[in-house]
Amino acid sequence: MMVTGLAAVLLAIAFLLTLVSIIQPLAKRLEISETVLLALVGIVLGGAASLVVRSSATDLLDGAAEALIYFPINSEAFLLIFLPILVFQGAMAIDVRRLAHETATVLLLAVVAVVVSTATIGFALYPFAGQSLVVCLLLGSIVATTDPSAVAGIFREIGAASRLTRLVEGEALLNDAAAIAIFAILLASVTSHRHIHLGEAVVDFASAFGGAIVVGVCLGRLTLLLIAGLGGAPAAEITLTLALPYTVYILCDEMLGFSGVVATAAAGLTVSAYGPSTFRPQVWRFLNELWQQLVFWAGSLVFLLASMLVPRLLIGMTRWDCVLILIASVAGLLARGAVVFGMLPILAFTKLSPPVPTPFKATMVWGGLRGAITLALALAVTENQSVSSPVAHFIGIIATGFVLITLLVNGTTLRSLVLFLKLDQLSPIDQAIRQQILGIGLGEVAERTRVMSDELGFSEQTRIGVISRIEKRAEKERAANNFESVLSDRARVNIALITIANQERSLLLDLFRIQGLSRRVMETLLRTAEAMSDGARLEGRYGYVKALKRRLQPPLRFRIAQDLHSRFHFDEPLMYAMMERFEMLIIAHLVSLSLQRFVRQRMEPTLGPRITEIVSEVLGRQRKLLDDALETLRLHYSGYSEALESRILRQIALRLEDEEYDALQADNLISEELHRELHRDIERRSARLEAPLRFNLKSGIEQRLRAFPAFNGVPDSVLHTLSRKVAMRFVSPGEVLFKRGQKVRTVYAQVAGLAEVHLPEREILFGSGDLIGAASVIRGERMPGTVRALQFSHLLAIPKPVFERLIHDYPIVQRLIIARSNKRADGLLDPYVLQTAEGVRLAPSQDMRRIVSP
Repeated sequence: MMVTGLAAVLLAIAFLLTLVSIIQPLAKRLEISETVLLALVGIVLGGAASLVVRSSATDLLDGAAEALIYFPINSEAFLLIFLPILVFQGAMAIDVRRLAHETATVLLLAVVAVVVSTATIGFALYPFAGQSLVVCLLLGSIVATTDPSAVAGIFREIGAASRLTRLVEGEALLNDAAAIAIFAILLASVTSHRHIHLGEAVVDFASAFGGAIVVGVCLGRLTLLLIAGLGGAPAAEITLTLALPYTVYILCDEMLGFSGVVATAAAGLTVSAYGPSTFRPQVWRFLNELWQQLVFWAGSLVFLLASMLVPRLLIGMTRWDCVLILIASVAGLLARGAVVFGMLPILAFTKLSPPVPTPFKATMVWGGLRGAITLALALAVTENQSVSSPVAHFIGIIATGFVLITLLVNGTTLRSLVLFLKLDQLSPIDQAIRQQILGIGLGEVAERTRVMSDELGFSEQTRIGVISRIEKRAEKERAANNFESVLSDRARVNIALITIANQERSLLLDLFRIQGLSRRVMETLLRTAEAMSDGARLEGRYGYVKALKRRLQPPLRFRIAQDLHSRFHFDEPLMYAMMERFEMLIIAHLVSLSLQRFVRQRMEPTLGPRITEIVSEVLGRQRKLLDDALETLRLHYSGYSEALESRILRQIALRLEDEEYDALQADNLISEELHRELHRDIERRSARLEAPLRFNLKSGIEQRLRAFPAFNGVPDSVLHTLSRKVAMRFVSPGEVLFKRGQKVRTVYAQVAGLAEVHLPEREILFGSGDLIGAASVIRGERMPGTVRALQFSHLLAIPKPVFERLIHDYPIVQRLIIARSNKRADGLLDPYVLQTAEGVRLAPSQDMRRIVSP
C-alpha cells in the first residue's frame, strides 16, 4: 500500500533527517565539508528519484520517489520557512562588540562585493548569452549571494583564526539581503518589461536597508523588554525568540517593503548584544543550544531539498551552457578578488577597519561558495509565470551550474588552502601563552593525578608510569617556553587586563543566576565589562581605565532624573535611579574583591609577579573609585545600603542552598519528591526577597543642613523649611559645576566629596561643609574660576532666590560665609572629604589627585 498525502510528506522529512544524521559524522570521517556532502547526496537523491519515477520496473518505489520529487515546497517556502531561522541564529551567535570593529569590512563584503559581482557577471555574460543585459544582471544577482555554512564549518573544524570566521559570518548576515534586494529590482524589470532608473533603484535599496535596521532593532528590544517582564518563565521566553524572526521578516518583507533579511539580522544582533543581561545564564545557554539545533535541522534540510532540485533545473543543458557557466564562474571569482584585494587595503589605509592579512584575503576569495539561497532564487525565476521560457531556462541552468562549480571545486579544496596558508596555527603570542600555561598546568595535573591514584588504589608501577609522562611533557614545555622574550611587559599587561575583564563578565553572569537582581543593572555591568575588554585590547591600560570610569559615570537616566528632581521636585525617577546605582556599585564592589583574589591566585603563576603588581595597581584604582562612589551614597542612606547588601547576601545563600540540594539529589541521597519540595521552599523564600527596597529620597537632608557651619545661627524650623526646597545632586570626578565668569543661579552645599576652583593665581579646594558659589552671590559677582569635582560628590542644590532670602533674614549666615571664605583664601582652612554620622571629619588622601587623574 502506497503512502500518500501528508503522511508521505512527513515520511519524506523523516527520511531526509535520517540522511542528515548519517552525513554529519561521515563528512568528518571523509574530511570534506558537510555542506558539500549534503549537496552531493541531494543531487544523487533527486536524480535517482527521477529515474525511479520514469522507470516502469520500480513501481514499488514510485510513491517514495514522487514524495521526494514533488515535495510540497517552492522558492517562497524556502525563503519564508528557512531563511529567517538561518539569519537570526547567525546574527545571535555573533559577538556584536567584536564585529563592530569590522563594520566597514563586513559592509564592503556584504554590499559592495554583491553589487560588483552582479555587474561583473552580468556584463561578462551579455556578449555571449543571447539574453538582454537586465537578464544577465539578474543572473549575476542570483549567484552573488554566498553561503557561509560550509566555509565557517571548515574554519571551526580545523581551528582557523577566529577573526577569519567572524568576517565570513558577518558578511553572510547582509550578503543575502543585498543580493535579494537587487534581485527583486531586476526581476520586476524583467517581468514588467520596463527600464530601471538607477537613482530610484539606489533610493529603494537604501530605504530597504535603513528601514529594516530600525524595525529589527526596535522589535528586538521590544521582545527583550517583554521577556524581562515575564517574571522568569523560561519556556515562554524561549518561545518569544522563536516568534521574533518570523514576525520581523514577514512584517518588513510583505507589509512594509523593507528587507526582511536585514531586519531579521538586526533583531538577532540586538538579542545577541542584550540577551546575556536579559535572560538568566542557564536560560541563555539553553536558548543558544536550542537555536543551534534548529539551524542544524533547517540548514541541512534546505541544502538537501535545494540540491534535489538540481537535476530538474539542469534539464536541457547544452555544451554552450557549460561555457557560459565557466564564464560566470571566472567573472564571479575575479569580481570577488578585485573587491577583497583592491578595496580592503583602502579601508585599512583610511583606518576605517583593521588591516586584513593577505592569507585571509586569499581564503575569503576562494571561500565564496554559493548554496541553497542561490538555488532558491533561481527556482523563483523558473516558477514565475511572467518570465519567458528561454529566460527561465537560462537562469536555472547557469545558476545551478555556478553553485555546483563553487561547491565541487572551491568547497573541496578550501580545507587544503587553509592548511597551506597555515591559518590553522596559533599566533606567536598564543603559542607563547600555550607553552606558559602547559608548563605550569601540567605540574598541577601531575600532583592531582598522584593524589587521585592513591585514593583509587592504582599500583605503584602504573602511577609512576603515568605521572612521569605528564612530568616529561611539563618539562618539555618549560624548556621550549619563550613567554618572556615573545611578549613585552606592555603586551602581558594588556593580556592580563583582557583576561580580568572576561573574568569579571563570568562572575557577573554567575551572580545573575540569583533571582531578584535587576536586569537593567546587570545589562549595564555586562556591557561595561565588555567595553573594558575592548578598551584593553585596543588601547591597553589606558583604554581599560577609561572604560571603567565611564561605568562609574551616572548614566543618562540618572541625570534626567536629577533634572526632574531639581526643576520640578518630581522625586520618583531619581529614587529608582539611585536604587539601581546603589545595586550596581555594590555588585561591582563585590566583583572587584573576587578579581583581586583571582589575580593573586590564578594570574600571578602565569604572568609573573611584576605584571601582577601592575595589574593589581590598576585594580586598586578601580577599588578606590568604587569605594568613593559607594561611600557618597552610603553616607546619606546608610540604612538602605545595609538592607540592600543583606538582601543580596541572603539571595546568594539561597542559591547555594539550592545547589546543595541539587548535589544531594544527583548523588541519590534524597528522593526526587523531597528535592522538589525543598526547591519549592527556596522559590517561596526567594520570591519574598524580590520585592524592591524603597527609601525616602529626602530623609536626612535637614540633619545634613544643620551640620554646615554657615547655618549655625539659623533656627531649626527655618532649616526644616529649607530642606523641602533644596534638591540633591550627585556629581562624578571631572564634572564641572561652574564655569569661569558664569552667573551663579544655584548654591551647592557640599555634603561629601571634593571640588576644586581654578583661579589665576592658585587653586582652592572645597570639601564637606562648604557652600560653593555662596560668596559670589553675596558679593554680587560672577564665578571667579571654573569649579570642577575631584571626587564623587554629594551636593545639596539651593536655588539662588531661596539662598538670598535666607541671608537677608539671617545676616549671621552671610558673616559666617564671608569669614570662612577669607579663612580659606588665607590657607587657614583644610578641606574635608566628608563628615561621618559620628561627627568625624575625614581629610582627602595624599594620593587623591593621582587616583582621579585620567
